[in-house]
Amino acid sequence: MDLLALADFNLVARHGGFGRAARAAARPKATLSRRVAELESSLSLRLFERGGHTLKLTEEGQALYERSSRLLTELDETVAAIASGGDRPRGRLRISAPLLFSQTAMGKLAAGFALKYPEVRLEVTAEDRAIDMVEESYDLVIRVNPDPDETLVGRIFLRDRLVVVASPDLVRPAANSVVPVVIRGTAEQPITWALTGPGAKSSLAIDPVLRLSSIIMVRDAVRTGVGAGRLPASLVSHDLTTGRLVHWGDVDGPSIALWTLYSSRRLLSARVSAFLGYLAEVFPTGTSDEFAAYMAD
Repeated sequence: MDLLALADFNLVARHGGFGRAARAAARPKATLSRRVAELESSLSLRLFERGGHTLKLTEEGQALYERSSRLLTELDETVAAIASGGDRPRGRLRISAPLLFSQTAMGKLAAGFALKYPEVRLEVTAEDRAIDMVEESYDLVIRVNPDPDETLVGRIFLRDRLVVVASPDLVRPAANSVVPVVIRGTAEQPITWALTGPGAKSSLAIDPVLRLSSIIMVRDAVRTGVGAGRLPASLVSHDLTTGRLVHWGDVDGPSIALWTLYSSRRLLSARVSAFLGYLAEVFPTGTSDEFAAYMAD
C-alpha cells in the first residue's frame, strides 16, 4: 500500500473535503483527489461517497480512517522522536480503567503523570465493561483479573486480596448461624462464604440483606453495621487500623490482580512506556498495603 496515498486519504477524511484539506496542507486539490482515487483503485474499495457539494466516508472508508490514522500518528511521532535525538512522550494517551480504581486512585495518578509529562494529553475513561482496544482507540487498558487475550500484552502492577469485614457492633454468629451481608451486584450468589484464617478454614452462611452496584457503596453500608461485606483489603485498611471495621477473615480464593494491557499488534509507544514506568515508580512493590497508603496520602 502507498503510505503517501494513505496519508492523503487521512488528510481529506480529517478535514471533511478535498478543498478544505488542500487549503490546510497548501496542496493542490487535484493532486489530493487523484491520490485518493488511486488508493481506492488499488484497494478495489470506494472510500468516499461523493455528492454535489458533500463528501462522506463510506463504511469501509470510516473503518480505514479509524485504524490508519492512529498508525500514521505513531509513525510520525517515531520519526519526530528519532530526528530530535530522543523518544520524548507526547500526544494523546487514552486509558480505560475500572470504576473502583478510577474513583480511589486514578485522579491522583493522572495528575502526577501530567505534571511529569506535560506534553502528553491524558484521557481516562472509568468503566468496567469489556472493550475492543483497537476499535475504540484506547492505548492502554487497566483491568482486574482479565481473561486471557492473545491480541493483548499485559503485566500486573498491583495485587490485593478480598477480606470479610464488619462493624464492631455486628456480632459474628456462631457456627451454622446465618449472617446478614451486603453484596455487590444482583447476580446469583453462593449461600456461604469460604474464609481462611490463622491455621484454619471456615465458612459463613450468608443472607444478602442489601445488593448494591458499587464497592464504595458496599463499604459505606458495612460501616453502619447492617451486615458484613467482602471488600478489597486496600479499601478497608484504614477502617481496620482505626477499629471502625473488624476483620473476620480472608476470602478463600484467587487474589485480586490489576493488569495493564496494550495491543500486541502495535509497537509500544513512548506515551504507553512512560505511563507503565510511572506506575512502577508509584507502586514499586505492588502490594495492597502500598496501595492503601497511596490512597490515604
